[in-house]
Amino acid sequence: MGSTSLLEVASPLNAEEVTKVIKEETLLEVQNLKMHFPIKAGIIQRVVGHVKAVDDISFRVRKGETLGIVGESGCGKSTMGRALIRLYEPTDGKVLYDGIDITKLPERELRPLIRKKIQMIFQDPYASLNPRKSLGNLLNEPLKAHGLYANLKERNEKIKEILDVVGLHSSSMNHYPNEFSGGQRQRIGIARAIVLNPELIIADEAVSALDVSIQAQIINLLEDLQSQFNLTYIFISHDLSVVRHIADRVGVMYLGKLVELADKDDLYAEALHPYTQALLSAVPTIRQNGSVNRDRIILKGDIPSSSNPPTGCVFHTRCPAKIKACETIVPQLKEVQPNRLVACHLYNNPQIV
Repeated sequence: MGSTSLLEVASPLNAEEVTKVIKEETLLEVQNLKMHFPIKAGIIQRVVGHVKAVDDISFRVRKGETLGIVGESGCGKSTMGRALIRLYEPTDGKVLYDGIDITKLPERELRPLIRKKIQMIFQDPYASLNPRKSLGNLLNEPLKAHGLYANLKERNEKIKEILDVVGLHSSSMNHYPNEFSGGQRQRIGIARAIVLNPELIIADEAVSALDVSIQAQIINLLEDLQSQFNLTYIFISHDLSVVRHIADRVGVMYLGKLVELADKDDLYAEALHPYTQALLSAVPTIRQNGSVNRDRIILKGDIPSSSNPPTGCVFHTRCPAKIKACETIVPQLKEVQPNRLVACHLYNNPQIV
């Protein structure tokens, strides 16, 4: 999907009109989100530190788009996804859904206002389904909890309709999760996510546990559902090839920080942040006639601990392009080109380079 730069929007409109355009196209806005887990030690379990799994990240998700979030294992992307829907209570920051800060809502208000509108597809199709419940009960439960449809018959009709949409037969309603294959279980997870007619779905490594051929089927299903139900996705994955296929924009995370955010085609054609460049250089490619293979960038050292991240830029301990300022000054995520945001002193702080 194409997108319009805020810089391009701003030129013919006044400030009030620009704000209106941004509000109309934005479904979810994350402001300075933090998710810090306490580290406790001793007999009295005194807090001696914090694991900064998500540390001060901000971004917007536009209606109808797919925002891909990528990064190495342990970078905080899955934690971020769970914090967005308050499976984890955020340490700080705001999550604005249609202008409502859902981090401040009590649970009694969260369920009717938000829970139906935001759903999640989990990574493990084996662990995310209750083995003691049949498929029919798994899908009936959320409908009943939200008071949708008058009786069991109407709910079952809705369930049959959803099963047909995700490629499962209605005759399987009485079967249990252990009777399905991995791909079928993930289809059940998708059915459970869309049965409430949500607007936003967070897919957390939704295909990483599946065979490659099944991955393609699930990705195609997600794209079809997006078109059919006008869904918005946050697609979390460590697989850059999969994200390239499904995403409109891509955000790159490292050690709890968002280091780059750009339109998919721009990012894959020419990454700006040194970490993104290293990630893309590791993606296997087939050399075409006349094309040049991307040079492999080998990062030195190990990923620092999120309980004791480096000062300044968290990537500076492994960055091949670091400068002195990277060691002490935290780079801010700024728009350095239309629709391209980068947290790197090489681009957004030219006075210190």
